[in-house]
Amino acid sequence: MTVADRSADIAIAHALAEAAGAAIRPFFRNRFDREQKADASPVTEADRAAEAAMRAILEERCPEDGIVGEEYGTVREDAARVWVLDPIDGTRAFVTGRPLFGTLIALLEEGRPVIGVIDQPILHERWTGAEGQRTRFNQGFAGVRHCAHLAEAHFGSTAPAAFSGDQLDAYTRVTQDARDAIWGGDCYNYGLVALGQLDGVIEANLKLYDFAALVPVVEGAGGVMRDWKGQPLGQGSDGRVVALGDSRLLEPVLERLGG
Repeated sequence: MTVADRSADIAIAHALAEAAGAAIRPFFRNRFDREQKADASPVTEADRAAEAAMRAILEERCPEDGIVGEEYGTVREDAARVWVLDPIDGTRAFVTGRPLFGTLIALLEEGRPVIGVIDQPILHERWTGAEGQRTRFNQGFAGVRHCAHLAEAHFGSTAPAAFSGDQLDAYTRVTQDARDAIWGGDCYNYGLVALGQLDGVIEANLKLYDFAALVPVVEGAGGVMRDWKGQPLGQGSDGRVVALGDSRLLEPVLERLGG
């Protein structure tokens, strides 16, 4: 694919981000309905309004494409092209008034992420990644930090509770040898990897809509994203994710994750 071949789809992704942001902003630090889903994660009026706005655009502009959304499920899942939507990744941050959440938008072709957007609608920050292109950050470009040594690396992850016991042990084997590690941030952490502020993110038990958009963003900024076995991420991945700004960190990180 050439850069020109992606331009129409990138324009659609931006339209989706704009629609989601317009739906989310009136609810931020305001009163709104919220409830717990079956997996104990929170969902709000804003999540549902944002996804509904995005799906309406896709049904109008891309009626043959599939859609996978966190709140409203899947349609046309066997399509060659599938849009993957997470209206608010980091709902706990959203409900507590912290602008560290984001809207995630991905386009998969034959199960592989080729376009990804992380949009932070309160701070008006947007990362746009597309296969074969350098990741954009707002009107400029993103770029990872060179960090070849684990002992110098800064890591992040969402929360200890997101790992099982064995998974948390594996994460700790990595971070005990790193310079430091922070909790919190959800998808925003991956944007920080793309900007060279963090060197890595390690997470587990993610769904497709949690990670699909992140792959083109991180890799287009010069980084690498893999599963815990070092395999590329896609529609069949198991939700264990490693994002690194410098690919030289991949071997020592995977070695520690594997025990």
